[in-house]
Amino acid sequence: MELLSIDIFSGVGGLTEGMHQANFKTVLALEIDELASKAYQLNHSDTTIITKDIRKVSIAEIKRKLDGKIIHLLAGCPPCQGFSSIRRLNRTTPVNDERNNLIMEYVRLVKALKPYTIMMENVPGLVEYDLFKKAIKILNEELNYEIDYKVVNVKDYGVPQSRRRLVLVGSRLGKIKVAEPNAKKMTVKDVIGSLANPEKSNDALHKIFPKHTPKVQKRIALTPKDGGSRKDLPKEYILECHKADNVGFNDVYGRLRWDNYSTTITGGCLNPSKGRFLHPEQNRNISAREASLLQSFPSDYIFPIDAPVSKIALMIGNALPPKFSYYQSLNIREHLENHLK
Repeated sequence: MELLSIDIFSGVGGLTEGMHQANFKTVLALEIDELASKAYQLNHSDTTIITKDIRKVSIAEIKRKLDGKIIHLLAGCPPCQGFSSIRRLNRTTPVNDERNNLIMEYVRLVKALKPYTIMMENVPGLVEYDLFKKAIKILNEELNYEIDYKVVNVKDYGVPQSRRRLVLVGSRLGKIKVAEPNAKKMTVKDVIGSLANPEKSNDALHKIFPKHTPKVQKRIALTPKDGGSRKDLPKEYILECHKADNVGFNDVYGRLRWDNYSTTITGGCLNPSKGRFLHPEQNRNISAREASLLQSFPSDYIFPIDAPVSKIALMIGNALPPKFSYYQSLNIREHLENHLK
């Protein structure tokens, strides 16, 4: 059975990659960022992509692109950065960010296209948002979708990374549940332990990692291997801003641990001052390829290497881990096959 999908807010295609691994055919993607759209097209050339602000994309334009095709799964990750734990810090309310309202664009497309099933992934903080509750009410009561949602951790779905996400699934065909944790633990060593040193690699993406001043490089070299942190450094190498008690962000300038999950791969993953992104034993930050592997992208996934390093990091860190998408998509595929016999 050929099952067709749409990926909105598609980024570089992490969600699409997982859907394809679960044997969905993605016929349409929407993405506002031109660089991310370029990366998407480099990896998913058979998918039609609209590179435009979704708020400016008409239903008529989408239907023309679909040409009468029946959509089995509409999936997407509406950007809601105002609800991320990093943006909120100690706040009890979300940061005022216009992207918080994009969840209603997701609902707009569901209402117009009426796919058999839907999937949405987002930051856990979205659960308490009034527009999220409004969206569920519309999807369930007006559009007759059976809905389930929960906060899960991608590490329980074969991704070598601790990353809590909110997942919502829905179906017009019957009751559906978010996929249960179902994969063995994957560690940092499992996915990047066998990679050559970047200087000896033929992979251009693996050669991308930050270079530092001698003083910072010395600080990195003194950080104990396999999980060491800035707190383990001799006092003279601890930054003044880190010497005060109760200073947050304890993971900055920390090393990953070989036999554990990585910390969350964020848009700052190519900057050790942004988190625990130092290689477990080599005296450097993880490379762009290593970051993408910790996000569970295939080892040959293409990113525009001529882009600024900060942009490459954002594309990788903002993506939905494909392996996580795969298990959620496979769960939905089984649901569709059971109901569309």
